This record gives sequence, C-alpha cells and structure tokens, in this order.
Amino acid sequence: MTADTMALAAQERAELADFLAGLTPQQWRTPSLCTGWTVHDVVAHVVSYEEHGRGEVFRRLVRARLRPGQLNDVGKAEYATLESAELVEFLRAHLRPRGMTASLGGGVGLVDALIHHQDIRRPLGMPRTIPSERLLPALRIAITAPPLRGFWNARGVRLVATDLEWTRGSGPEAHGEAEALLMALAGRAGVARELTGPGASTLVRRLG
Repeated sequence: MTADTMALAAQERAELADFLAGLTPQQWRTPSLCTGWTVHDVVAHVVSYEEHGRGEVFRRLVRARLRPGQLNDVGKAEYATLESAELVEFLRAHLRPRGMTASLGGGVGLVDALIHHQDIRRPLGMPRTIPSERLLPALRIAITAPPLRGFWNARGVRLVATDLEWTRGSGPEAHGEAEALLMALAGRAGVARELTGPGASTLVRRLG
C-alpha cells in the first residue's frame, strides 16, 4: 500500500466522524450489523486499536484468555465508557491510522472504517455513495487482510461488481454493487442476500 491509502483512510474516517456527530442519542443506541453491538459499541471498537501496537494487542489477547474471537470485545470495553461526543473527538484526533490500524500502509484502517461505517449506516437506513477510489483498494485488501480473511468467505465463488470494474475468484458468479460485495467479504450474511447469481446462494448459506 502507499501513502495514498493512508490518505484514503483519513478521508473515510473524517466522513465517518462528520456523520456520527449528527446522530441522536437514540441512534447511538441502535443495534448495528455487528451482532450484539450498538452503534456506540462499533465506534468504540473502531478507535480501540489506535495508539496500540503489537505488544498491547498481545496483552489484550491474554486478558481474552488467548481466545482471538474475544480480542475485539476486550479492546471495545476499554473505550466503551467514553461518551458519544468523546468518541467522535477521539476519532477526529486520529484521522490518519496509527498503531495496528496503520498496518498495510493504512489499508487496515481504511477497510475497518469503511466496513464499520456501513455497519452503522445500514441499520439506520442512511445510505451514502462511497467513492470508488476507496472501494477498490478496500475490496483488494479485504481478500487477505486479517482478521477478515475474505478469501475464505468467498472461496469457490467469483465475485462480480456491477457498478465498478472489479472481479475476483472463480466458480459460480455472485453479482452485486461493490459495497455489498465488500460487506459479504466481511461476513455480513444479511448483505449477501442482496447479491444475485448462482454464487450468491452459496455465500448466503456459508455466511448464514
């Protein structure tokens, strides 16, 4: 990844912060696409890896009793006590990824912010148009970036974007907008149902 990726991550985070600043207290309490997490929880997670390197992440893993699936819950809990306005302020102060989210030249920060932005917007019924210059690198990164492992979610399926020039994989095809494909790569089963084609049913069964 390049410095451009870091800049794209900063743009996505700035847009997310602006969006969050206009939400009502009730909207902050709305369940997100992340199972068991509210909008507030998702934002706490988004900022939870800033200023923390590998050593701190390992310490969190120890607190999670070496269960990787609980790692995000440990990090989220450390920031969940912040008020919504404090979370927005923290995000604005960390537009350029640092710590673990700076991995892959900021690519991790870009993918994380973009996916979680949609995790929040979709349940609120507040769609947006995502710039293609962010979606394209996010799709590429989501294939291999830990912990998404999109390549595993989409194994044996050819993904075909209907609004961008992007395809990936081989096998029965799943067609859909690039944003929906990205969310499917991230394991969002409900979004996978928006896809069409013989490969779409494979994804729905696998993710569901």
